[in-house]
Amino acid sequence: MVSARTLRQRAALFQAIRTFFTDRGYLEVDTPVRIPAPAPEAYIEPEPAGDWFLQTSPELCMKRLLAAGIPQIFQLCKCFRRHERGGRHLPEFTMLEWYQAKADYSDLMAECEQLLPFVATQLGYGDEVVTERGLVSLAGPWQRLTVAEAFDRFGSMPLADALAGDCFDEVLVRDIEPQLGVGTPAFLCDYPASLGSLARLKPDNPAVAERFELYVGGVELANGFSELSDAVEQRRRFESEQRLIGALGRTPAPMPESFLAELPAMGGAAGIALGVDRLLMLLLGANSIDQVVPFTPESLS
Repeated sequence: MVSARTLRQRAALFQAIRTFFTDRGYLEVDTPVRIPAPAPEAYIEPEPAGDWFLQTSPELCMKRLLAAGIPQIFQLCKCFRRHERGGRHLPEFTMLEWYQAKADYSDLMAECEQLLPFVATQLGYGDEVVTERGLVSLAGPWQRLTVAEAFDRFGSMPLADALAGDCFDEVLVRDIEPQLGVGTPAFLCDYPASLGSLARLKPDNPAVAERFELYVGGVELANGFSELSDAVEQRRRFESEQRLIGALGRTPAPMPESFLAELPAMGGAAGIALGVDRLLMLLLGANSIDQVVPFTPESLS
């Protein structure tokens, strides 16, 4: 079990996050944890809860709130993903997600550059954190590196070859991630369109999606993008993921029809998911996620 000091730091982090967003006009919301249809994602497996599922992310419900006309929202919540366990992974973890209407992924990157120094200062760490990859200054501006540039600079093979050989994730994790966010945080941005997830394609370059991931000291901390609001294209992507889920031997969850029906009303928007437990790891200099949560799954049995 974690120390009382860690629990106090965890509570202080939650409070600092809430202060940051409420001071900027965001509305804190809460959405259902148990849902009938999560977003189909081949490599994220939801936890069944009866005939429904525990959320892997509050994303779909939060976008429905955007579509209903609420322009700035954030949420701190529990999320669940089967078979995720390791030094940086838990099957139940705490997520921060925030969404802003009439914004794009550049706006989210700017907010990240403001959020992390704010919470670090509120917790008494100033604008520097000590990571396994050395000291990282949170003072902006942070590095921005496209996926193509990262593969050219750090990858053991070109991006095109990694995509063709279905080893993008392997090369990313092995070669590239350890090099990101060293000295200063880094945004890895402009993912190939085939890896766009729920992100819109770049208007002047539809070969890439307006998606980024934030790295600090080689650790992935957040995933954000300019949101796709084209329901036809989003359905096509979901269907593709469902086919891949089936090919992997799992039964796909139902299509999230309510989300797709309301998606066009959302319009232009941007959203991001940030791992709160990982953020606390960075602030405390912890080398395992087990050190920053009140209970691990193993300690409950």
